[in-house]
Amino acid sequence: MTANPRTPEADVDREFLDRWSPRAFRQDPITKAQLASLFEAMRWAPSCFNEQPWRLCYGLAGEPAHARIVGLLVEANQWAAKAPLLIVLFNRRNFSHNDKPNRTSAFDTGAAWMSLALEARKLGLYSHGMAGFDTHRAYTELGADPAIYEVQAAIAVGALGDPATLPDKLREREAPNDRNPQENFVFHGQFPRL
Repeated sequence: MTANPRTPEADVDREFLDRWSPRAFRQDPITKAQLASLFEAMRWAPSCFNEQPWRLCYGLAGEPAHARIVGLLVEANQWAAKAPLLIVLFNRRNFSHNDKPNRTSAFDTGAAWMSLALEARKLGLYSHGMAGFDTHRAYTELGADPAIYEVQAAIAVGALGDPATLPDKLREREAPNDRNPQENFVFHGQFPRL
């Protein structure tokens, strides 16, 4: 693979440019220490009222839990079966202290996911979040009550693999992509008039 071609518009830590979402993973096992570090990074993510509403189910390669998560993935995401760690990420819908709706629950869970993604890179690993999975079956297969939890994403984690192991159309996309310029999403004072 070639060097990361990403160029920032302003000074930013390289960790943000180094994080990308590959599809080719090696099947090297995730160690207990790596697993603990990934989940510890999530633990320290910010959240409203320090609620920490994220919940996850995970499976390591060779375990029935891993196969169960693979079974939830759509066909286009079956490449993730090679990742040694698969996760399905949920958020708790209501606050635990008063059972009122927590409207920032998904937002906070996204912060936890980013914490995991950045920690993965610190550990020499990569992560790839996916929306392509059977969200309805995720509740029953993983035992999560949909009245209490909302499923957000599936995540593959592992060491970077050889793109040659991917189908042609995925291999063509197996590189860090660029980002929209800041002017597309940053507005001073208010949104521009249409």
